[in-house]
Amino acid sequence: MTHSGSVKQSYRHTQYGLSDNEVTEMYKYMMMARSFDERCLLLQRAGKINFHVSGVGQEAAQVGAAFALNREIDYYLPYYRDYALVLSAGMTMRELMLSVFAKAEDPNSGGRQMPGHFGSKRLRIVTGSSPVTTQVPHAVGFALAAKMKNKPFVSFVTFGEGSSNQGDFHEGCNFAGVHKLPVIFMCENNQYAISTPVHRQLGGKVSDRAIGYGFPGVQVDGNDPLEVYRVVKEARARAIDGEGPTLVEALMYRISPHSTSDNDLAYRSKEEVDQHRDKDGIPRFRQYLIECGIWDEEKEQLLAKQLREMLDDATAYGDKAPFPNPEDTLLYVYGDQTGEGGR
Repeated sequence: MTHSGSVKQSYRHTQYGLSDNEVTEMYKYMMMARSFDERCLLLQRAGKINFHVSGVGQEAAQVGAAFALNREIDYYLPYYRDYALVLSAGMTMRELMLSVFAKAEDPNSGGRQMPGHFGSKRLRIVTGSSPVTTQVPHAVGFALAAKMKNKPFVSFVTFGEGSSNQGDFHEGCNFAGVHKLPVIFMCENNQYAISTPVHRQLGGKVSDRAIGYGFPGVQVDGNDPLEVYRVVKEARARAIDGEGPTLVEALMYRISPHSTSDNDLAYRSKEEVDQHRDKDGIPRFRQYLIECGIWDEEKEQLLAKQLREMLDDATAYGDKAPFPNPEDTLLYVYGDQTGEGGR
């Protein structure tokens, strides 16, 4: 994101139909997700939670996309780093903390899944699974339902660039392209599939693969929430108009290790990570808001205070909440005598 100092550049968000209040809300969600991430890392290091998989460096694209969607009717199929996306969709900090503490009240899975396996019927966040890319064909299925029922919603699915090499990606894109389904595929290209760098995964752009499926592919700066907003908003309009899918490749960098179980310095240098910290979307967007005259240090300090209070409340709530009962282990796994439960 560059700034020329001109009125036109400084107020770019208004050209995209976003109000001052909306872009400050976008920033707040980005900061909320970053704060949650940082707190979870501390909790894991302190032995309070077992595991954390981070989304640091990917918040800008997630929030930009969320604000471009219709958060009343659209369906989300996120992948495991999408804290900023699900928070923007309406999940609460308490709900996320219940998940990382694996408590019975966890709305995602009742404490059965690892953190980052989001699911909320209330918010139309479709339950995810540990094998990567399985959410892509599921998103296509929801889009097929929208077309068959003539409903004006889209499905929005995210995944890493490593997932774009899986068969699920090909099958989902091919089916969606053939049937012109209202689905938006967003690849969060963070440059690493665990320890495998992007140059050993891809011979070209992820976005160029859309050509073979018969729909547009767009590569965008994933550190710029306004550009991601613009691209996803255009993709949604195409989908609603019956023009089919769009593949969005948001370029970003996974600043954190793959997870708290990963030693990322075994396969990349500290200098490389620090270089990408300078391109972090959050401080860049903060500076944009300051240049627009709609953010300042006083508001920043107030937000920091509010987030600390929110995190302290959520952490205490998640820590004190009861664990699932051992006898509930098989609940919803096998059918019971009343006919309830899944088979």
